[in-house]
Amino acid sequence: MKMTLKALVFSVVALAGSAFAGGHNHSKDIVDTAVEAGDFTTLVAAVQAAGLVETLKGPGPFTVFAPTDDAFAALPAGTVEGLLQNIPQLQAVLTYHVVPGKVMAADVVGLSTATTVQGSNIDIEVRNGNVYVDGAQVVMTDIETSNGVIHVIDAVILPN
Repeated sequence: MKMTLKALVFSVVALAGSAFAGGHNHSKDIVDTAVEAGDFTTLVAAVQAAGLVETLKGPGPFTVFAPTDDAFAALPAGTVEGLLQNIPQLQAVLTYHVVPGKVMAADVVGLSTATTVQGSNIDIEVRNGNVYVDGAQVVMTDIETSNGVIHVIDAVILPN
């Protein structure tokens, strides 16, 4: 089934509506936290298209380096749509943004690499007081969820 980015975004908005139906919950998982934030519509749509929602709602813990909608928009034209047509490649890209375990910012700054769920290592570097993951700057840290932590990054990182 061919699904457009617009159709995926629509289904994520519907998912967001159902997530808020139960009222405010302080123990939201990674997916519900990303939906509620509103800046990760493309990421959540991609996670949904890749069939990874249940995994990221699972017990974890997971550390997610989450690109914003602006980060996805900065990719070359057609990249997101191309990934949506190649689910194994989409899964590889998304799981490259996830590290097993709950790695807080204080721990991240002490690392030079981390092994992702995808299986490859991401490079971690501190420059001028800023943390970079494979060249993407970490712009917000330690968004705790019931099954891990989210660190917001300003670019989509891609496995080799």
